[in-house]
Parts: sequence; structure tokens; C-alpha cells
Amino acid sequence: MVRVMASGVFDILHPGHVLFLQEAKKLGDELVVVVARDSTAKKFKHKPIMPEEVRRFLVESLKPVDRAVLGHEDDMYKTVEEIKPDIIVLGYDQKFSEEEIEEECWKRGLDVKVVRLKKYGDSDLNGTRKIIYKIVERSDELYAKNRNR
Repeated sequence: MVRVMASGVFDILHPGHVLFLQEAKKLGDELVVVVARDSTAKKFKHKPIMPEEVRRFLVESLKPVDRAVLGHEDDMYKTVEEIKPDIIVLGYDQKFSEEEIEEECWKRGLDVKVVRLKKYGDSDLNGTRKIIYKIVERSDELYAKNRNR
């Protein structure tokens, strides 16, 4: 039984998230996804639009995901210690070092392989920021159209 762990914010689910999780699942028998806490997402990326428990619920509802949990706020490796994955999967845009993660896991007595997945396509809908910008753009267009009536 090979346990794979993936993580992310998963704010506004999009095709890039689904492809990432499908590819992660192919690496093992069980996929556990760690969803970033609101405070962690705000600290390292952006303030999420969707609350953490909603994001966790949505991720866990996806076909490739066996289980989704909320991460620890103070030490991401506490979650790794609890899940005990064989493989940790990183997305192409996650700003973590594979070597540093493997080294820290080893220090904590965990034998974990870290795999970075490649980028999948350049769709307008494969990034949360892209989706938000598109919504704002369309909203501005709609506002301008209605203002000129």
C-alpha cells in the first residue's frame, strides 16, 4: 500500500487542481490531500475566498482523493508525521525544495520520496488568479455596458 500526500490551498477549484490530483493518485494506492488553513494561505499566498472547511470538503469530494485533512498552522511537518506518506507530491508552482522536504522528513524518522509534477496546459481556467482576473474583467465589462444604457 503506497500512500501519496499532496497539498495546496485549493481556493476556487479548477481543472489544474483536478489534473494535479489525478496525476498524484497515479503514484500510489491512497491519496491524502492536505488543505491549507486560512491563516497559512493568507500568510504564504493570499486570503482565500472559500473558508478552509469548505475547501477541504470540496477537495475530499473529488474522485481521485481518498481523504482530505486540514494542515497544521505552525509546523507543516506535523501533518506529514500524522499521515506518514510514502510519497509527497508537489505541483509545478509550489515553492518548496524537494531536497529540503526529504531531509526534514528524514530527520523526523520518515522515509519519504518527494516528486514534483509538471505543468498541465495553459488554459485560462487552470489557475485561481486567472479565474479571479477573468471574473473582474467580465464584471467591469458588464458594469460599463449597464452604465451606458
